[in-house]
Amino acid sequence: MLNPEYLFSFLIASTVIAVAPGPSNAFLMAQTFTNGRAAGMQSALGFALGGVIHTIFAVVGLSALLKASEAAYTTVQYLGAAYLAYLGIITIKDTLGQAQPACEDKPHVSTKKPKNVMLQAMMTEVLNPKVALFFIAFIPQFVDSNLATSTTMQLAMFGLLYPILAFPIDCMYIYGGDKIAGYFRQHPAAPIWIDRISGLIFIALAVNLLR
Repeated sequence: MLNPEYLFSFLIASTVIAVAPGPSNAFLMAQTFTNGRAAGMQSALGFALGGVIHTIFAVVGLSALLKASEAAYTTVQYLGAAYLAYLGIITIKDTLGQAQPACEDKPHVSTKKPKNVMLQAMMTEVLNPKVALFFIAFIPQFVDSNLATSTTMQLAMFGLLYPILAFPIDCMYIYGGDKIAGYFRQHPAAPIWIDRISGLIFIALAVNLLR
């Protein structure tokens, strides 16, 4: 059982955080623009799974290592940035050398098939030390030590509530992104440029992670 007042405060704060534009939202929009709504949904599921993994890490104390060790934090930070940069470079590379489609070609969502989008999103979330620190610094604020429910159980419940709450908000971003992308897909050459812009977004996210 959770403290009702703390739970209400957690839901409000989590909603504000989930709605505010950030790296995960940019990743969702990039995947939606590039590969369509289905890829966006897979990304949202990947981020939710990443949140579950971070919850497990926080509960068992593994994430505390990132807070205590600068070397561990830096290592994970660079791994996450390298992974995002890799996704961006691959996305752009796949569009190089592709011929512009003829005007009579049917507009399509992407110039390539999405691969392991859910895994990419999950790894992006797991390899983001800022997310780990979020779970360490943010969630414990709502734990009530006076309750019969153990602190560990409360941490687990709040940690799992966040991805559950964030998922429908991510879906709204995906729906809006798909509507915007639909306009550009009316132009046969647009998917190639959407891919390239998405690749640049991934690279920008990598740079942002190192800040």
